[in-house]
Amino acid sequence: MAFQVLDYALCSAPGAPLKEALTDRGIGKEIYSSYDNGVMQPYFSIVAKNADASRKEEFVSVIEEVLREQAEKGIDRKALQAGLNYFEFRYREADFGSYPKGLMLGLQALDSWLYDDGKPFIHIEANDTFDALKKEMDKGYFEDLVRRYLLENSHKTVVVLSPVKGLTEKKDRELQRKLQEYKASLSREEVEEIVRQTEALVRYQEEPSPKEALEKIPLLTRADMKKEAQPYVNEERHAGDTLILFHNIFTNGIGYLRFIFNIDNIPEELFPYIGVLKNVLGMVDTEHYGYGALYHETNIKTGGIQMVVNTYTDAQNMPDYRATFDVKVKVLHENLKEAFALTEEILLHSRFGDTKRLYDIIAEIQSRMQATMASAGHSLAAVRALSYLSPTAALAEQISGIPQYRLLERLEGHFEEEKDGLVEKLQKLVSCIFRPENLMVDYTAGEKEYEGLEEAVCAFRDKLFTVPSETEKTPYRPVPERKNEGFQTSAQVQYVCRAGNFIQKGLPYTGALKVLKVMMGYEYLWNRIRVKGGAYGCMCSFGKSGDSYFVSYRDPNLEKTVEVYENAADYIASFEADERTMTQYIIGAVSELDVPMNPAAKGMYSLTGYMTNLPFERVQKERDELLLATPEDIRLLAGHIRAFMEADCLCAVGNEKKIGESGLFEKVEPLFH
Repeated sequence: MAFQVLDYALCSAPGAPLKEALTDRGIGKEIYSSYDNGVMQPYFSIVAKNADASRKEEFVSVIEEVLREQAEKGIDRKALQAGLNYFEFRYREADFGSYPKGLMLGLQALDSWLYDDGKPFIHIEANDTFDALKKEMDKGYFEDLVRRYLLENSHKTVVVLSPVKGLTEKKDRELQRKLQEYKASLSREEVEEIVRQTEALVRYQEEPSPKEALEKIPLLTRADMKKEAQPYVNEERHAGDTLILFHNIFTNGIGYLRFIFNIDNIPEELFPYIGVLKNVLGMVDTEHYGYGALYHETNIKTGGIQMVVNTYTDAQNMPDYRATFDVKVKVLHENLKEAFALTEEILLHSRFGDTKRLYDIIAEIQSRMQATMASAGHSLAAVRALSYLSPTAALAEQISGIPQYRLLERLEGHFEEEKDGLVEKLQKLVSCIFRPENLMVDYTAGEKEYEGLEEAVCAFRDKLFTVPSETEKTPYRPVPERKNEGFQTSAQVQYVCRAGNFIQKGLPYTGALKVLKVMMGYEYLWNRIRVKGGAYGCMCSFGKSGDSYFVSYRDPNLEKTVEVYENAADYIASFEADERTMTQYIIGAVSELDVPMNPAAKGMYSLTGYMTNLPFERVQKERDELLLATPEDIRLLAGHIRAFMEADCLCAVGNEKKIGESGLFEKVEPLFH
C-alpha cells in the first residue's frame, strides 16, 4: 500500500519530482509510473514515452538523482498525505463501477491469498494499514522504502522499446515465405489431410450443441425476472435561480456533486478547444495554488474533481439535444465548503499563461489519446461512423475523437506559432461556459448531507463570470457528412464499423432491440466474426435515438466482416428459437439492465432520465417489451437492421496494407500523422 502512495507522490501526480525532472529535461513526451503488487514479486516501473533511445543513460541518472534527493531531504508531506487520502477514499467508497462487488473483492483477496494462506483479507480489511501508514509518514518510513527498494536494489533493469517502420509488413512477408516453404515440403497426402481437418473444423463450428446437453444447464424462467424497472430518484429544488436536481439516496456520508454547465451557445471557432480545456483545468496554476499543490489539496479535501462533456438527446423530440460541460466532485459532507472553494479556484482562477506547462499537458494528452485510439479502435470507429449521420456523435467527435486528436497534433507540432492563440481561446472559453445562466447542480446524497448545499450554490453562482463573452457569435452546430473512411495503423488487425439510424427511417425504438443485441452478440455476429472469422470480439448497439452500429474488435478481416453485416437482416428475418433459447437471450438483456448500482450510478441513471426527458412510463414499457419478446418480435426487427444499413456509413481502423488495398473507402489516411 505504501508503494502505491509512493507511486502517486514521486511520479503520478502533476508536479511530482520524477515526472517534473524528466519532463524538464525533455526526456519523453509522457512520463508515467506503475506499481503492481498482485504478484509474488511486486515491481515498480517508471516510463518515458516517445523518448530518444540514445538518452537512456541520462534517463537512468535523472531518476537516481531525484530518488537520492527525495530519500535524503524527505518526500513532500502534502504529496504523501494526498496520496494516502486518495487511496483511502477509493478503499472506503469501494466503487467498482458496473463490475460485481463480490467478484472484485474476491480478486483483491487473491492478490495476497495466492501467496500466503494466512492472509486472505489484508487488502480488503485495510483500515489498520492506512492508520499505520499515517503514523509512519513522519518517521522516515517512505524514504526508507525508496532507499531499500529503488536505490540500493540490485535487481532492476532498463528496457528500451524502439519502433521500426514497416516491421509488421516485413514480418508478414517472412511468415508468407515460411508457409510457402512448408507447403512445398508436404506430400499431396499431407496437404489433403490439412484440407480435411480444416473442413472438419468448419463443420464443428457450424454444428449446434446437442439440445439434450444444453437442457442440463439450469435456467431461470421469465417469471423469475423482476418486472419493475428501476425508478428514478429525482427531486427538483432551487438555490435562488439555480436548479438543483437532488437524488435522496443513502451514500454513507459521501456527496456526489455535479456542476452542469450548458455549452449549446459556444462559438464554432472555440468549440473544439473544449476538449483541451477539460484536460487543462486542475492541471495548471491558479491564483492561490501551484498546479502540484492544487492537485494535492484536491485529493486531501475531496475524492476527486473531474471534468467531462456529455450530450443528451431529447427522447420526446429526437432531433433536439443538449451538450453540457460537467464538473464531477466526490466529497465527504464535512468537506463540502472546501469542495466548492476548490471548484471555484479551478474554474474561475486558472492561469493559462504558463505556456511551458501548457505544452507539457498537450504533449501528454496527445500521447495518452494516441495509446487509447490504438487499443480501442472499435470505439473510435463506431463514433466516427456514427458522426457521418448523427449530430450528437459528430459533437462528441470534436471533443474526444479524431478531430480532437488532429487539433492536438497541430498544437503539439506547431506550439510556438499556436501558443498565444491557445491561451486566448482557453480564457475566452471559461468566460463563455462558467456563467450563472448556464448552471444547474446535480447532487446525490442523503437528506442530512443536503444541509448547507443551497447556500453554497448561491455563493458559488454569484462568483461566476458575468462579463460580456463570445456567446453572441454563431454557436457550433455539427453538420454530419458521410465520408466512409479507412484509418491506417501499424497493427495487424482491423476494427470495422458499419453504422446508421433506424428512427431517421421512421421506425420506433422498442425494448425487444435489447434482446436482439444479446442475440447478435452471442449468436449471429459471434459465430461469423469471432468463431469463424478469428476476430477477438464483436459488438452491436441499437440506441434510443436510433443510432446503431455493428463493430468488430481486433479483426483479421475487412471485406468478409462487412459482408457479414450486410447479411444480418436476412438472418434476422428468418430467425427461429424455442422458449428456452428466447429466455436465455432475455436473461442476457435483463442482466445488462439490472447491473447492481452504487449510489453514484443511481444518481447518474436518474440524471440521465431527467436530462433526456425520458418519462419513466417509457422505461417501464420498454422493459415490458423486452420481457415479453417473442421470435416474431425479433423477426420484425430485420426492418430496423435494413433501415440503419441503408445509410452505408463505414469506418475502419487497422492494417496499413489491408486498408490501403481495399476499395471500400472514399478516403484513406494514416491514423497518426
